[in-house]
Amino acid sequence: MAKSQSDTLKTYREKRDFTRTPEPDGSKSKRSKSKNGALSFVIQKHDASRLHYDFRLELDGVLKSWAVTKGPSLNPADKRLAVRTEDHPLDYGSFEGVIPDGYGAGTVMLWDQGEWEPREDPHEGLKKGSLKFNLKGARLKGGWALVLMKNNSTKDRQNWLLIKEKDDEADRKSDPRETWQTSVTSDRDFEEIEQAAAGGDADILGEDEAPEFPDFVEPQLAKLRDDPPSGDDWLHELKFDGYRIQALIAGHQVRLITRNGKDWTDRYPAVAKALAALEVETAAIDGELVALDERGHSHFASLQAAIKGENDATLAFYAFDLLSRDGKDLRKKPLTERKAALREIIPDEDEIVRFSDHIEGKGDDVIGKACGMGLEGIISKKATSKYLSGRGSGWIKSKCVGRDEFVIGGYRKSDKKGRAFASLLLGEFEDGKLHYRGRVGTGFDEATMDELSAAMTRLERKTSAFEDLPADARRGAVWLTPKLVAEIAYTERTPDGLLRHPSFQGLREDKEAKQVKTRREKETETVQDADDGKVLGVRISHPDRVVYEEQGATKREIAEYLAEIAPRMLPYIEDHPVSLVRCPSGAGGKCFYQKHHTDSVPGAIDEVQIEEKDGETSGYLLLNSAEALVSAAQIGALELHIWGSRTDRLERPDRLVLDLDPDEGLDFEDVKSAAFEVRDVLNAAGLQTFALLTGGKGIHVIAPLERRQGWDEVKSAARGLARKLSEADPGRYVAEMSKAKRKGRIFIDWLRNERGATAVCPYSLRARPGAPIATPVRWDELSRISSGHDYTLSTIRRRLSALKSDPWEGYDTVRQSISKSVLDILADD
Repeated sequence: MAKSQSDTLKTYREKRDFTRTPEPDGSKSKRSKSKNGALSFVIQKHDASRLHYDFRLELDGVLKSWAVTKGPSLNPADKRLAVRTEDHPLDYGSFEGVIPDGYGAGTVMLWDQGEWEPREDPHEGLKKGSLKFNLKGARLKGGWALVLMKNNSTKDRQNWLLIKEKDDEADRKSDPRETWQTSVTSDRDFEEIEQAAAGGDADILGEDEAPEFPDFVEPQLAKLRDDPPSGDDWLHELKFDGYRIQALIAGHQVRLITRNGKDWTDRYPAVAKALAALEVETAAIDGELVALDERGHSHFASLQAAIKGENDATLAFYAFDLLSRDGKDLRKKPLTERKAALREIIPDEDEIVRFSDHIEGKGDDVIGKACGMGLEGIISKKATSKYLSGRGSGWIKSKCVGRDEFVIGGYRKSDKKGRAFASLLLGEFEDGKLHYRGRVGTGFDEATMDELSAAMTRLERKTSAFEDLPADARRGAVWLTPKLVAEIAYTERTPDGLLRHPSFQGLREDKEAKQVKTRREKETETVQDADDGKVLGVRISHPDRVVYEEQGATKREIAEYLAEIAPRMLPYIEDHPVSLVRCPSGAGGKCFYQKHHTDSVPGAIDEVQIEEKDGETSGYLLLNSAEALVSAAQIGALELHIWGSRTDRLERPDRLVLDLDPDEGLDFEDVKSAAFEVRDVLNAAGLQTFALLTGGKGIHVIAPLERRQGWDEVKSAARGLARKLSEADPGRYVAEMSKAKRKGRIFIDWLRNERGATAVCPYSLRARPGAPIATPVRWDELSRISSGHDYTLSTIRRRLSALKSDPWEGYDTVRQSISKSVLDILADD
């Protein structure tokens, strides 16, 4: 049995006098604050009697700890001694300060922090003496291992080895101890930490006295248009050529987060330090990090050079939006109010933190002047708009000259001595295919060529990833896996899409290759025609009507989401009769179910005739195309629920669904535990299953089926499993729908396996506050998820873009059925 937190921290508390040391006593420790339930890790550089690094992993409500005498190494050949020490409380993970004379005396620096992910059961790993895991820190990343030295360990002293695994994050040349010598949060060295402690600064005394960081918010993005919008209700700002950064401020600590959620604080300590001086308790500021030339113009290439210390360009952070301040969420406020509040906290004379000013109206004049000054373009923003994550119609960008990101799909060899390559082969994705856009052979200095050559060597492959290539591009070409993204300036495009006079500006580390789409896709964003209010050719009436009040999500955005998600949703909804939950006045208004096809239904929505129980035949709804999904949004449908069979064989179900529906008083941890148990029981019966967050408080456990048996067999198996679990653990499960009997229990709803019954379709929205989405997840990630509604209209795109593979990979290739042997195990006796 696992020890309680009080037991495991006993040694920690016995060794310390908390009336003398600023270290936390652990009485207020809480679980990791990560929304996705991920576990935290921290490395503290400790200048004690002997300098060492304390490596700590969150597990079971405490920080498992090791003292790494020489510190971590990125070289897989190095095996660093890590001596196991006593468990520490979770709030020790934010401690930075000075420990007085006594146990552990010396200065403590927060050297790295982030999330860790075990690649196996961590308890078993610790028990057997081999723990493998991934780190997602501000500094350390990739695969690592802790290995117990069994011949050199005793009862009182466990000696482990901390080893970096061979992957893309391994580095045999650089020493992370030399690369990073200051705090990951405060950018202080040991001397500055000691001085601050002597002066009583709150931000180094621990979490109890320092405010919490605001949450990172998925940024709002602009749509590309040739011309800026007209009218006095638009504000026009200069478009900067740099990195989009969200500055999260808590006291005098700052985190700089990229648009994709990466922590780049350690890359720009001077910027973080300048932001830390703002007179706010907490704030989330949206802005652009740039490098300015002598004229005050931003240049992406200069920014990359400045990172490496190769030029004297001035770094600046242009703040253009205030998302929250001192604990108050400002995103629902009009843009003009947010910018006024932002202006109040930005100093007039600060060289680094600058306010991004604007001009009201006169968009044509503003873009003309910007282009005349040689600038990149402008961003136009609706003055009254709320801050809405994702790409909406409230922000419009207009460019002066061609400047875009392109994927590097190969290079041509150079015949010149000392030159690694002659040119790069560029492309863009359209409909998932990489299309050739030309070669770029200018804009490289020697250092850039060396950097590119090293990066490209690791990505070489035998075949071309391009969909189409002219013969001259093939000559002397070396093909690459398309992962690197380059910023390219050019004068114009030819009619067939090739670039004229392209010039390399730098690599984009903040963007993924799959985000690099053609200009047409960027402009249309799911083939939306902004002028006539159509999405995929479907006219959306009242497109700006707010459907989800909390997010400010509009009817158009719902339609755009369904158009985007169609490739993922259609495999599950196609040819399945559908019931809609329609909410004409929005998610907070009155809603109703519709399963029958009527004359008022849009033409893109198909119909199937189904015989009812009374022998009569009725027309049911079918959503068999992306246009049909968008049409559902047009008539106010938010939820899409599907039958468990397809129209060509309605009496042969293609899946078994068990809906785990908890009583109000139960925690989501109880639901997850139940889902794993149901999975294991079905697995023992020979059925592979998949997990679906319902967008509510429950989880669906789904087993895809070959269509061999009828409804009776599938229903019998589902009912039998539910009843057997409820009989085995009546205090935990109930198999009856009665509300009175469900008190404090989880209802295993097996009734969704009847003819005509439905269950929510994967990736469907739910008509509930927060705009949650029914989201497929992998079993190995379920333990880290905090609720059945973790993913919403605001966050689903970020999740999907971060996935390396489909969470339900293999669903459509599973070959299993409710055979006699399955019924023998599951069905009622």
